[in-house]
This record gives sequence, C-alpha cells and structure tokens, in this order.
Amino acid sequence: MGKRIVFTGGSGKAGKHVIPELLKRGHTVLNLDLIPLDNPDVYTLKTDITNQGQVFNALTTHFNYDHYADKEIPSAPDVVIHFAAYARNMLVPDNECFQANTASTYNVIEAACKLGVKKIIIASSETTYGVCFAQGDTDYHAFPLEEDYDNDPMDSYALSKLCGERIARTFARRFDVDIYALRIGNVIEPDEYETKFHKFVNEPMTRKRNAWSYIDARDLGQICDLCIQKSGLGYQVFNATNDTITTKVPTEQFLKEACPNVPITRKMGEWEAPLSNRKIREVLGFKDEHDWRKYCKPE
Repeated sequence: MGKRIVFTGGSGKAGKHVIPELLKRGHTVLNLDLIPLDNPDVYTLKTDITNQGQVFNALTTHFNYDHYADKEIPSAPDVVIHFAAYARNMLVPDNECFQANTASTYNVIEAACKLGVKKIIIASSETTYGVCFAQGDTDYHAFPLEEDYDNDPMDSYALSKLCGERIARTFARRFDVDIYALRIGNVIEPDEYETKFHKFVNEPMTRKRNAWSYIDARDLGQICDLCIQKSGLGYQVFNATNDTITTKVPTEQFLKEACPNVPITRKMGEWEAPLSNRKIREVLGFKDEHDWRKYCKPE
C-alpha cells in the first residue's frame, strides 16, 4: 500500500528523479523546497527548512488543494525523506553550508519524530569517506569503503553530513523509530551517460574523489522505496551506490595499480564498486537496474 511521503529538496538533481520512482510505486508525495518541482502530480510547498516553525507546519499540511474538500484535517505523513541541503562546498561560505545543513536536518528529524512519524530517510554522502573534498591528493584508508569505515573528512559539507548521521542516531534511539541514512554516491541523471560517462571511463583518475562509484538517480528512487518497505531496523547507515566500478579494468586489479598503498581488506567482486553497496543489497534487497554499461559502452 502506498505511503504519504513528505520529501524535502525534491526539486534538486536527485529528488526530481527519485520522486517519479516513488509515484510509480504507488506513493503520494508533497515536496518541500524553495523552487517548484516540474511535475504536475506533486505539489511544492515553499518551505525554509532552516526555520523550525515552518518545518513543523509543513509536516502537518495538505498535500494539495483537493484535500480541502475532505472532512479530515491535515496530519503528519507516514514517511519523511530529507534530501534538502546545500549540495556541496563553495555554493555559499563554509560556515553557512555547515550551519544550514545541520540545522535543517535537526529540524526535519525532530519535527517528524515529535509528530509521530515512524520512518525517516535522510541523505548523507560519499564525501564522508574523506577524499571527495580533501585538500590535495589523499588516499582512502582501505577498500572496500563500507559503512563501518572510520570517516574523517576535512571539509564543512562532509562534516555537516556526519553531524546529520549523529542527529539521526540520537533521535532514532530517543523515539524508537527507524531512521536510515543514505551515503549517496555521485548522482548520475539519465542524460549524463551520454555527456559525462565516456570521460569517467577513459580518464579514470578523474574519478578518484568519487571512489570510481556512482548512483543512478532512478535506482536511488528504488532504494528509497526499499527503505520504506523495510521496517524495524532502527538507526542504519547504507551506502547508496550502483553495483559496479566505473573502469574498464576489474576492481582489485585497478585499485592495486591506482592506489598501491591502500590495503584491500576482503575479496571484492570482479567489478564491485569500491564504495560498496553490499549492505544495501543484502539487507534491503537492492537490485541494480541501471548499470552504466547499458548506456555507455567502453571503447
């Protein structure tokens, strides 16, 4: 049965593809954003989520005008999915990025928990693994990158995401609810296979900061739906990536050549993505539907 979902940041790069996947799976969605989503099936409520009062109000509002004809007054949704944030460094000064991202995550999670929402999904980031926005050329501690990694970033954006994970853990424990944090890989839209992926594959060292991994925006929608379906896990962190490395060389061979000083701590699949999605496959049943090789043939 479909759920009533409040989705923050649905007008962004990931959200505009994730929301249609949720609609296809029978859910209804209200989008909280500062700019409208170009989707006639979803109402956008202009909301500043750094304002706690606006967040509480937005989580108890109608999903569209038609609901004014109903007898029922607005109530909290079944699920809250929180993607809204400054999406990277250097959009605003670092302190504003950190402040806004952490405050908005706190506001959304606190409001959802106090209103009785039992399922919350938040967007964390690949950047928490410490290389994406590192100063200079740095190495990962070990491969594969999995959820028990010692995350030690040196930038404000990634730090805000780690703080968001800790906020989620705190409220999940206090309110005994499910809050799943998705460490989302480099998001790829459908048209980017044609415009970007050939460079990714043919110049692989340009992808080190993304750990030679990615997430198709449509598969991210599938992941969100799987999170909705799977309850009772409390606080969890999941890498949200597709299955395979973005190289023409098998994973272990490539990593030994590209990062000779970085240990490989377990046997990896032949083409397994270094930012491994093993947990999300085993726990949630994720099945990769948009492998990059369907859309970009290696030369």
